[in-house]
Amino acid sequence: MSIRSWPSEERPRERLLERGPQALSDAELLAIFLRTGRHGASAVDLARELLSACGGLRGLLEADRAAFAAHRGLGDAKYAQLQAVLEMGRRHLREDLARGEALTSPAATRRYLVAQLRHHPQEVFACIFLDSRHRVVRFEELFRGTIDGASVHPREIVRRALEQNAAAVIAAHNHPSGVAEPSAADEALTHRLREALGLVEVRLLDHFVIGDGEPVSLAERGVL
Repeated sequence: MSIRSWPSEERPRERLLERGPQALSDAELLAIFLRTGRHGASAVDLARELLSACGGLRGLLEADRAAFAAHRGLGDAKYAQLQAVLEMGRRHLREDLARGEALTSPAATRRYLVAQLRHHPQEVFACIFLDSRHRVVRFEELFRGTIDGASVHPREIVRRALEQNAAAVIAAHNHPSGVAEPSAADEALTHRLREALGLVEVRLLDHFVIGDGEPVSLAERGVL
């Protein structure tokens, strides 16, 4: 049965307009993006099939071009549309930080770091460089590794901090496994990085570990 023949209160688009996007399931949100289904299957049916095949919304959103387009009902056009939507979301979060809200709104910092780092299949280490008033100067992905780890060089972070004339740094890296629990190596790196930055009077404000859930703050854990 076509979605158009459903009662208006059950149609995803109408429900979104009436109740807001948070009231919809993953399949209903995806159905609005897909717009159409295929012969014998509505857009919601197709969305459910895709979510099941990909292991959930994250698996679908983070699929590469070939894997995404291999699913029946998808293709390069849908992939391009999805990438545009995801990038708009990242840029929206970036604008929050560009307005200097990184520290006055810690939640915005967490959301931004999750958007930038969680989707990487390998470990990525990044820094947010801040000025003396803790306004964002620049975000940079500095080191990339394998699924098991990345080689991080504090000296390079110090060099970039000086080049950006930064007064403070927020470090972050992802755990591709999805488990955000900091390792002993993460804690040791945090200490080394704080000491190296301290030599040039740059403060390490925090080091976040990004996984599937809420990012873990090593400052809140008492490591800093």
